[in-house]
Amino acid sequence: EALDDEGWVPSGDIGEVDDDGYFRIVDRKKELIITAGGKNISPANLEAALKVIPLVGQACAIGDQRPFVSALVVLDPDVAPAWATGKGIEFDSLQDLAENPQVIAEIESGLAEVMEPFNNAERVKKIKVLADEWLPDSDMLTPTSKLKRRGIHSTYASEIEGLYA
Repeated sequence: EALDDEGWVPSGDIGEVDDDGYFRIVDRKKELIITAGGKNISPANLEAALKVIPLVGQACAIGDQRPFVSALVVLDPDVAPAWATGKGIEFDSLQDLAENPQVIAEIESGLAEVMEPFNNAERVKKIKVLADEWLPDSDMLTPTSKLKRRGIHSTYASEIEGLYA
C-alpha cells in the first residue's frame, strides 16, 4: 500500500543510483530549484561544493524561477579573519571582509574551480558575500544546522534581488 503506481515509496527525497546499483539520497524534492528555463537543480550539491572554498562557512543556492543560479555565501568566522591577516588586509569586522575586493576575488576564484564539475545551467554564476554568522536554531538554520530557506530568502530578499539586477 505504501508503493506508488511505479513501485516506489514516495518519500519526498531525490536520489541517484550509482554504477554499482547503490541508491543514494542527495536532496529533498521540496528544495529542488527549478530555473526559469525549466532546469531542475539540487541546491544541496551546489552548496556542498561552495563550502569547499576555504573562506566560505555557509552557502545557500538561489535560482527558483530565475534565469541562472546564484548563491549567498557566509564568511567562515574563523578562517576569513586569519586568511585576511595573513594577506595583510586591515579590517575591524567580518562586514569589512565581506565588502573587501580581495576577499570577494578569492571567493570568486574558488567559485570557478568548485563549479567545474557541474554543467553550465547548474553552475552558480553570481555570489553575494555576507558577514552575518548563521547559527543553529535561528531564522537561518535548524537546530541540526540545515538551511531554513524561507527565512534566508525573506531576510536577504534585497541582496537576492541585487544578484539579478
